[in-house]
Amino acid sequence: MTADPGFANLTTACAFVDQLAVSGVRQAVICPGSRSTPIAVSLATHPKLRVWVHIDERAAAFFALGMARKLREPVAILSTSGTAAANILPAVVEAQLSRIPLIVLTADRPPELRDWGAAQTIDQIRLFGEHAKWFADMPVPMIDDALVRHARAVAVRAVQSARADPQGPVHLNFPFREPLLPAGSRPPLHLQPLFEEGRGSDVADNEPSRLVAAGGVLDALASQISRVPRGIIVCGPAQGKDLAPAVTALGAVSGYPILADPLSTLRFGAHDRSRIIDAYDPFLRDTLTADALQPDMVIRVGAIPTSKPLQQFLLARPDRTHAIVDAGAPRDPNHLASTVIHGDPAVTLTAVAERLQGSEITGREEWMHAWTLADRAAKTAISHALSVNDDLFEGRAVAEVATLLPEGATLAVGNSMPIRDVDAFVRGDSRRLRIVSNRGANGIDGVVSTALGAAAVSDEPVVLVVGDLSFLHDLNGMLAAKLFDINATVVVLNNDGGGIFSFLPQAEQLESPVFEALFGTPTGVNIGAAARLFAASYARPGDWHAFRRDLCRALHAPGLSIVELETDRHQNVEQHRIIWAAVAAALHPAAAVGV
Repeated sequence: MTADPGFANLTTACAFVDQLAVSGVRQAVICPGSRSTPIAVSLATHPKLRVWVHIDERAAAFFALGMARKLREPVAILSTSGTAAANILPAVVEAQLSRIPLIVLTADRPPELRDWGAAQTIDQIRLFGEHAKWFADMPVPMIDDALVRHARAVAVRAVQSARADPQGPVHLNFPFREPLLPAGSRPPLHLQPLFEEGRGSDVADNEPSRLVAAGGVLDALASQISRVPRGIIVCGPAQGKDLAPAVTALGAVSGYPILADPLSTLRFGAHDRSRIIDAYDPFLRDTLTADALQPDMVIRVGAIPTSKPLQQFLLARPDRTHAIVDAGAPRDPNHLASTVIHGDPAVTLTAVAERLQGSEITGREEWMHAWTLADRAAKTAISHALSVNDDLFEGRAVAEVATLLPEGATLAVGNSMPIRDVDAFVRGDSRRLRIVSNRGANGIDGVVSTALGAAAVSDEPVVLVVGDLSFLHDLNGMLAAKLFDINATVVVLNNDGGGIFSFLPQAEQLESPVFEALFGTPTGVNIGAAARLFAASYARPGDWHAFRRDLCRALHAPGLSIVELETDRHQNVEQHRIIWAAVAAALHPAAAVGV
């Protein structure tokens, strides 16, 4: 054995990386840097790992997050030390709040260099605070069999922690002494013997543990449902491919309508759709309808609903029975929960539905019919309003995109107005479509990178609908599409500024110059020039026929395609108000139904 620090670094790194692969990690994103060399070389040379090298740590971390969300499995992201590591924080925050499994690996200086003014050295101990589910500061590598076993054990624990319910990010900090690689080493480095030595436990095929609520808790919820005829099931943003059958099964036996957020996995799919309500955002804006449809019981799964009208609707009666089913900490900022059931939603709702099978639950048809009437009236009014207006309206844009997506496609949606418009204007159907958005922290950072990460590991089309400010905020992210030949389409809704602020009171309370400087924030950036910078195809349609044509071309074209739709912020506000008025006019007959 040798005392060469470089050999110890590489031995430890290879053991750790090999155990990641044995434990099921298949994708790793590497940001260039010197101090991270032992881990980077180990990742890049492992036969079971695919690596993606991205020069921007913030964009790279969101790229990894997009892959992890799409694959529903942990993805590793590696950075060097200093501010490079700090740039990963936004993605870690999003991963923690959206419950996405990330394994964040940061290189560091050894302890004797910390807090002594060494270059590229900051305090990286618990750098991400409580946003990481688990943190470990690794020991400086030495030639020691116990440390090699420790590296493997940490890899196993990292994967298990990231995957365990609720999923999330973990952070491992690796200090390395120089020389970083074995002295005198020359390419190619033959690392296979190091990968194969002393393999640890194999957890690749193990399903992550799922939290199951106690039987008595499930019995109590089933009993409540059987006694309360006027109830609803609210499905907010959620992960989990088996949630839809569980929710629809409970809807069928309870007689409750299911309010399906676009990010809930229930709005689209081949599951039973007879109780799915997806136009609630428009029709709950009408006070008469909202008052008539107030339930006595709410069962909520997933994160906070995207729709503000729905949130206000739930807040109108804080005294009602409000049961939240969640495997993690309850997401209940308005403190409405009368009951919190700590359990995996799919497992919990399936178990409750089974308890209700054979129960004498009758007389709830009129309640369901009232919701269906309101839903149908809103959809008809919106469809008519969109068809008679040929203006380039952002609400119609998201509806057009969703209509043209093929089976199996993924629709990625930016925050602020795009996701709200998807909620209001995109109607679900039986297609296998997946809608995703970074709604954990609701930020506009990393949106492009997240979508491209999903596209990188997808065999089916991925389309991102994003505002111009979000697009510019993550412009570096487009480099990944150029470097990796990723096929993806980006629809930029360009209203030259922050469109959502035009809906807020500030738009009327402030003089136009002040409002524009502080909130409107026009940039005048040429989107076409940005497309050329990253070798993307580009189109700027001027009407709906051209928009549909350009989008269809983009869906079938290789590489990155950008379709820019120019809209007017002020006109966009007015168009929304016209449609809400049309929905209210169509709703009053439905709101008058006695329920």
